[in-house]
Parts: sequence; structure tokens; C-alpha cells
Amino acid sequence: MTEEKPILLDIQDLKTHFYLREGTIRAVDGASFQIRYGQAVGVVGESGCGKSMTARSILRIEPRNAQVSGKIILNRRINKDNGNDNPLYEQVDLTQLDREGSEIRKIRGEEIAMIFQEPMSSFSPVHTIGDQIMEAILLHQEVDKTEARKRAIETLELVGMPRPQRNIDRYPHQLSGGMRQRAMIAMGLSCRPALLIADEPTTALDVTTQAVILKLMKDLQKELGMSIMFITHDLGVIAQMTSYVVVMYMGKIVESAPVVDLFKNPQHPYTQALLKSIPKLTANLDRLAVIPGSVPDPFRLPKGCRFHPRCPYAIPGSCDVDDPGEIEASPGHFARCVLVKPYQRQ
Repeated sequence: MTEEKPILLDIQDLKTHFYLREGTIRAVDGASFQIRYGQAVGVVGESGCGKSMTARSILRIEPRNAQVSGKIILNRRINKDNGNDNPLYEQVDLTQLDREGSEIRKIRGEEIAMIFQEPMSSFSPVHTIGDQIMEAILLHQEVDKTEARKRAIETLELVGMPRPQRNIDRYPHQLSGGMRQRAMIAMGLSCRPALLIADEPTTALDVTTQAVILKLMKDLQKELGMSIMFITHDLGVIAQMTSYVVVMYMGKIVESAPVVDLFKNPQHPYTQALLKSIPKLTANLDRLAVIPGSVPDPFRLPKGCRFHPRCPYAIPGSCDVDDPGEIEASPGHFARCVLVKPYQRQ
């Protein structure tokens, strides 16, 4: 049995709320999960469930009118240059840092990096991709511009950018979608972060390019030994890319499990509905399974389990009254549902 690696990020009861005149939006409402060194964790759910806001809260780039509470403990290694012998760590609670201070700015890019869904809206259109990658390197590493350019070219080469010596001097609009995404990944990897957050990085790409980018990220994870937090609504991508899955619905984690367990034995009705909605080659394509109803108004969340208005198994007087806590269905497999049978440890 292989020994589990140390915890890199420990998220405890994370809440990101917006207090507006119309009411309170609980974008993230008590999320708790862990990411270990070298692990790929998937966060899945419908649009608006809180996936991206969780990622933004980790990096402390949430909107200014958001209030973040709970704990985001980064277990950062402080003797990286000593190989694998006697690693030393220090714990930092990211929720306690000034979101515009020097410490969190040092963590962004160097310890935790993020690649976004659409590179065209993330890259500056008036600077070359090389200048933007070099800026990250110069900010976090003690090198001159010549060395920074050399490292930028090496990173572009690492992510499979064609002719990196030439394309480093191109502007984002001069690159194809796949090349822009490679450049975005290169900027994220330029300082070799411990954790890479990928927020739906292949949504805007065609199917062939998606497959290439996903394989690239999987290969890079193995080669560099980094952790990945993969945010998507695509369960097919989750099955391919991750070892552990977190399922979110209306700001709450409704199920979390090792990826094989989740696909073989989903416990929460929402997870079951998501899996049934995946098209199958043998199915009648005229009749795709859908989740009944619609996502609730974020200002008027239903009492009890937030999924109960759409759940075919909802129990009146229970699901519409009490919000169930997490129940362990099997080792490492948790679900927030009254129908789950608790696992009896021997």
C-alpha cells in the first residue's frame, strides 16, 4: 500500500458570500476538501454552483464585494532546493492574508497558479505572450531579462508550443486557440507552482484540440509532480484527468469521492442525475436524460437540501426541512443526503 503524500491545500468550511441590497448570495457555503501534493482533484457541477468562486477565493482574487471566511491552509514547502530529503513545511492561512499584500502576491504564480477558460480575455492584447510570461518569472525569481526570456522559451517548448523562439514575440490575437491555451499553461507553469488551478481550460476549444491540451496537462503533471485542481462541468474530463472528485451544487459540496467510486457507485441523487445525462453511443440520442426543474434563485434558496425541489427521491418533511450533513458511505466517499447509508468501520 503506497503512503499518502502530504496535504498541500486544506480547505475548511470555506464561505464566500455577497451581501447585496437584494439579499445575500452564498456563492460558496461551507466547502471543505483537501488536495495532496501531486494529486489531481476535480471540481464538477452546473454553471453557477460555486466552482470558479472557490478557485478565486483560494487565490484571493474574489470580487471586492465578496466576504470570505473559513480556512484555506496552504502547506508550503520551504526547502524546495534540497530534493526529497527531509522536506520542511510551513502552514499559511490564505484567508488571513491581505488580498493585495506582498505575501499573497508572492504565493500567486509561485506556489499556486491558475489558467482560465478563455485566454483572449486573460492575456493583455497589447503585450506579447513572451513579455507576459517573462513578467511572471521576473516577479517571482531572481533572474535578469535574458535568463527570464530563456526560461520562457523553455516553458513554451515544454507545453508543446510550435517554434517557441518565434512565437514568444507574438501577440495573443496572432495565435490560434490551441496555441493561446498552451501559452496560458506556459505562463501558469513558468515558476513551477505546487498547485495549478485549471478553470474549464478546454471549453472554448474544438474537440481535437481539447484532447491534445488534456493529454498535455496530464503529462506535465506527471513530469513536474504538481497538483491540479481541475474545474469543469464535463464528467468525461473528470474521469480522464483526476483521482478524486468534488461535486458542488448551489455553493455546497454534495458529494466527494475517489473518481472510480464516484462513477461506479454515486450516492447523491444530483451526482446520479449528472452521470445519467452523459450521452452514450448505445443510447437513443433523440432522448437525452435531463435533470428536471431549474437551478433555484440564489437570493431565495430552498430550505433543507438545496437539491430537493429537483430530486425524484425527496422525502417530504425531511429533505425540505433539514440540510443533511456529510455522511461517509464508504472509505473516503462522502455524500450530503439522508438516503445514504453510513459506512460501519470495523
